[in-house]
Amino acid sequence: MLERVPDVVFKTRVRDESVEGSNPFRWQDRTTKEIFGGKRVVLFALPGAFTPTCSSTHLPGYEKHYDEMQALGVNDVVCLSVNDAFVMFQWGKHQGVDKISLLPDGNGEFSRKMGMLVGKDNLGFGMRSWRYSMVVDDGKIEKMFVESDYGDNCPTDPFEVSDADTMLNYLKSVK
Repeated sequence: MLERVPDVVFKTRVRDESVEGSNPFRWQDRTTKEIFGGKRVVLFALPGAFTPTCSSTHLPGYEKHYDEMQALGVNDVVCLSVNDAFVMFQWGKHQGVDKISLLPDGNGEFSRKMGMLVGKDNLGFGMRSWRYSMVVDDGKIEKMFVESDYGDNCPTDPFEVSDADTMLNYLKSVK
């Protein structure tokens, strides 16, 4: 188990009000240090944007409990998926997300370095993140909740410990 989150650079898209025209977005590299440095962050990772459990339960649960998590000392809540920045943006828009930060791990580098990149070839997904959540304090992994049955081509999609309620209960227990 890792003690700290790995150093990677995420390729993200951000709205830039100084850009005129039909595409007010620009690429922005975000580092692990920028995302986790000097902050207490909850990160939850899931197999894919627009997929059933991710869209109906996982993401909405964290969005719903965002304010409670902040009140318990969390600075940011981040949703990570091995999808590109365009997909993550559209998924967030479709889901009505305005509190959670959506983080694209397009190449799966963060997921791989976390030891959480798995093959989902049996579903036609290719390489994806395994479902997990964690609390990260200034880059140090404080607590992780990893779903069971971890591994390539897992025939199930376990969703029992990486949910928002489990995270909220943990945060309350250490407050």
